[in-house]
Amino acid sequence: MRPELEEYKKSAQIEIQFVAHNLNDLYKMRNVYLSKNGLIAKLMGNIKNLNPDERKAYGQDLNELKTYLEDLFNNHIKILEKGELAKKLQSETIDLTLPGRSLDSAPQHPFHLIADEICRIFIGIGYIIAEGDEVEEDLYNFTLLNMPENHPARDMQDTFYISDSLLLRTHTSPVQARFMQKHKNEPLKMISPGKVFRRDDDDNTHSHQFGQVEGLVIGEGISFSHLKATLDLFAKQMFGPKREIRLRSSYFPFTEPSVEVDVSCHECNGKGCSTCKGSGWIEILGAGMVNPNVLTMNGYDAEKYTGFAFGVGIERVAMLRYGIDDMRRFYQNDIRFLKEFPKR
Repeated sequence: MRPELEEYKKSAQIEIQFVAHNLNDLYKMRNVYLSKNGLIAKLMGNIKNLNPDERKAYGQDLNELKTYLEDLFNNHIKILEKGELAKKLQSETIDLTLPGRSLDSAPQHPFHLIADEICRIFIGIGYIIAEGDEVEEDLYNFTLLNMPENHPARDMQDTFYISDSLLLRTHTSPVQARFMQKHKNEPLKMISPGKVFRRDDDDNTHSHQFGQVEGLVIGEGISFSHLKATLDLFAKQMFGPKREIRLRSSYFPFTEPSVEVDVSCHECNGKGCSTCKGSGWIEILGAGMVNPNVLTMNGYDAEKYTGFAFGVGIERVAMLRYGIDDMRRFYQNDIRFLKEFPKR
């Protein structure tokens, strides 16, 4: 090999030994010699300037130098990679003799505790669960539930509109309307749990957002006695076998007749106390027989089918069940509040 090319070999050996302390430095050094703009490429470019007799011998010497440098750098790269891997393995070694870390399971939120329990009660008596979108069309949220445009009942539920025809649902009844239209003139037995939104006061018993579970039963011969028996069973399952219910006449546009449902006070057993404000009863939900107009608008033969519907607030039941004094606690993300409830 030509003397000047031998010098490049020695120079590369010295630089690798004393300059390349890590892989990054070594890669930079290899580029100096072997990249498309490196030393070997420039020397190859000089071949055209040599005499024809010298070109072959010079080209062979350059190829020998290139092969030598490639092997030199590749071998040293493997050595450095092996060393860095050994350091990494040593730094990441796990001491298997150390005691493990215990992870506390999170408490269950009372909202989900009650929602799950309500669902279990009704699943146990043959209901199915149906869920829907929280952004709903005005048609399903109001019109198909016997609340046409400008109906006074809309004022009690007027909510947050996204456009002229889209809004955040004010109840989970739109799920029932869609379900009825999907199963026209078929018996059904369903509940629809979920979050709902209303423009409401923000105090210890009201919120612009809350949870609701609504139920719907449709079939031939469904009567008010079926509704009362269902709600009585629910009250006893949720609040205890000693609880009784009371029905008071009310008004809802989607049911006729309609009732407010009270449960006997768990603190005084109906005698009257501060919890029930001396009445002996606590309101828990609204219910009624499905209005024939609602059945007809959603594809049912109102002459053949009857049904009942009910709706219960999840937070209201949780407040009664656990003695929670402020509805806003459900949404304040206070871990001290959650620690009062069972863990998963």
